[in-house]
Amino acid sequence: MEYEKDYITKEKKAALEEELEFLRSTKRREILTQLEYAKALGDLSENAEYHEARELQGKNEDRIKIIDHVLRNSIVMSDNRVTDIVVMGSTVTVIADDGKEKTFQIVGKEDADILEGRISHHSPLGTALFGGRVGDNVEFSTPRGTTLYKIKEIM
Repeated sequence: MEYEKDYITKEKKAALEEELEFLRSTKRREILTQLEYAKALGDLSENAEYHEARELQGKNEDRIKIIDHVLRNSIVMSDNRVTDIVVMGSTVTVIADDGKEKTFQIVGKEDADILEGRISHHSPLGTALFGGRVGDNVEFSTPRGTTLYKIKEIM
């Protein structure tokens, strides 16, 4: 299956590498210990501890696969950003129709956190802003309808 490349920050890459190391070493050992204990209890068909440990093992292995995929298929964002157009890593200040200013940073989906103002370049707003210049009006669809912003500043 072909997966699209995505972007991550250096910080996110380091955090994912740390999590991956923990899951592959410490967490796997903990789960194996739980499995050994559960097997020692006897009949596996009605052994809740065994089934729970197997479920944890599956979830752990799934998370390892996801992190491994993200690390292999993501591009680490550069600190050298163009500031006259919106690109990955740009911080953009926009003005809404009501005159309120909002600031967003364009990031990959792994780093997106709307509460902290980091939006994915795949989101409707991120897609609308991407490639824009100061003074451009951008329009995008939301569940509440079409929204219009004017790009005030790109950092």
